[in-house]
Amino acid sequence: METTKRNLEAVAGRIREAQTIAVVSHVNPDGDTLGSATAMRLILTSIGKEVTLFCDGKIPDQMSFLPGATLFHVPDGSEGPFDLMLAVDVSAEKRLGNCIDLKAKSTHTAQIDHHPTNPLYMETNCVDGGAPANCILIRELMNLLHVPLTRETAICLYTGISTDTGNFAFASTNAETFRMMSELMEQDLPLAELNRILFRVKSREQIRLLGKALESLRFRGEGKIAVMTLTQADFAACGALSEHADTIVNYGLDTVGTEMALLARETDNGQVKFSLRAKEPERVDDVAGKFNGGGHPQASGITMTGSLADCVEAVVKAMEEKAAGKRQTTEG
Repeated sequence: METTKRNLEAVAGRIREAQTIAVVSHVNPDGDTLGSATAMRLILTSIGKEVTLFCDGKIPDQMSFLPGATLFHVPDGSEGPFDLMLAVDVSAEKRLGNCIDLKAKSTHTAQIDHHPTNPLYMETNCVDGGAPANCILIRELMNLLHVPLTRETAICLYTGISTDTGNFAFASTNAETFRMMSELMEQDLPLAELNRILFRVKSREQIRLLGKALESLRFRGEGKIAVMTLTQADFAACGALSEHADTIVNYGLDTVGTEMALLARETDNGQVKFSLRAKEPERVDDVAGKFNGGGHPQASGITMTGSLADCVEAVVKAMEEKAAGKRQTTEG
């Protein structure tokens, strides 16, 4: 069920009342959560707030161009207290990682998010499951706070919007997205440069890791499900980091005849992280939900404990059962 609770005014009210604010991104940060957080730092400091950025995890090197990318902290217990903890693009409490400890150190808590599966876990919640990117909501909040758009903020917002819409290729991309892009372009947005950084430039480690993933590619469910895996040995052989695998799953989905795709990779803490993708009208958020994962209808994630082979087989079987049930309904 899609969650829509777009009460940005309530979040704006919390912000107006607060002086010290902790802005939190999700674990394994992507462009939308980092774009949202760095934009919020610029917005909040412009109206006189004291802002600290938090993220339980490494900021990808690819995002180092973001204004404020070097200012993120990993909680160590010494931080706080805060008047307000504001989570941005964090779909569930578990996605806070160790930043969850900031809740107890904050007088009030709030969130701005756009994941349909969000359970509204904060005191004040602004969640719009239909928004193409979280940065769309951040731009709307700027208007409520009467903060003018700047070039730096435009860079942050573009990063979130472009990455979460697949460079404006996903079905979620709508007219509102392009209206906002028009505003960003008016701020002398370096579009060509940012597009190259975000979508074209690949490190050697990424290319090597892609080769490993493509070697593992196989098809299930009568060829409609693309499956790729990466082991810790693969990462070590390529000198690659977890962030280098973030977009690899799309290569499986782009294969002719596929409707769903997954990339499963071993993490350095003994878990298995899944990236699931689907072509409309197919969806994978329901599959992710069976394993306590979540996300968007066509892009979701799961984290499981167990062997790579066992975890992959469990998720693939769930996808196959879903595809088989769909065929039976159609044939019936």
